[in-house]
Amino acid sequence: MNTADHSPNPIIPQWLRKNATLAGLYFILAVFLVWTLFPVYWVLLTALKTNDQLRVMPPLFFFEPTLANFETILSGDFLRYFLNSLVISSSTVVVGLLVGFPAAYTLARIRFRRSGQVDFWILSMRMAPPFAFLVPYYLTFRTLGLLDSYPALVIVNMTFVLPFIIWMLKSMIEDLPLEMEEAAMVDGCSRIQVIYRIVAPLMAPGVAATAILAFVFSWNEFFFALILTGNRVKTVPVGMTSLIGLMGVDWPKMAAIGFLSIIPTVILSLLVQRWIVQGLTLGAVKA
Repeated sequence: MNTADHSPNPIIPQWLRKNATLAGLYFILAVFLVWTLFPVYWVLLTALKTNDQLRVMPPLFFFEPTLANFETILSGDFLRYFLNSLVISSSTVVVGLLVGFPAAYTLARIRFRRSGQVDFWILSMRMAPPFAFLVPYYLTFRTLGLLDSYPALVIVNMTFVLPFIIWMLKSMIEDLPLEMEEAAMVDGCSRIQVIYRIVAPLMAPGVAATAILAFVFSWNEFFFALILTGNRVKTVPVGMTSLIGLMGVDWPKMAAIGFLSIIPTVILSLLVQRWIVQGLTLGAVKA
């Protein structure tokens, strides 16, 4: 008698056996999500504690939260630091894209004498240590009266953001089919029209991703902002150093500033995410 048909049901459900790969993928994504969001959760948890609650060991996960740290930060100079960082980072991204996009297209599509050397020179600006630019920038801005000003920090941020923008966009433009641009020029489009009617819509996702990274680089810049600013255009990273004293670090207030400083980047990412979808639709090409 064959008892194979009357064997008990397996311990592992059938749907799990059929979708083991999908279940494993979800597990990996869940672990990565926890790994990514736990630091943000810990910063928020610290910002909602008092100094006495922070010193308790083992750390408290359930306690009476307080908004005193956020109230203290928002009632002080943090809003001015926040506005300074927002103006400097946004200006750096806008100017960087306006300059970097045409430069990237030129390097990707137009070959001229010593173009390879120009590529290497742009890349070398990205590889150079910041200390190499500090003294010349400081002396120049002091002579021009630009110390502790928005233009000074925008120019400095362009030093390391612009090469990144050019190289990112250049590699993306090189991947675009050249035949579309040639067909548009045959139909009567000028080079400028090809750039802004053909290349720019197709490049929208790449431009959005580049803009986010450039904004983050500029937002987090600390070294030049510490040396070239005073009290007028002090940025968020520099402003956080005021919480470091001889007696220690005010971790709850620093965590509050850190959590608030994440918000602009998150908002920009959400806005640009919708723009990426729109850029993909505009850049769609029929076969």
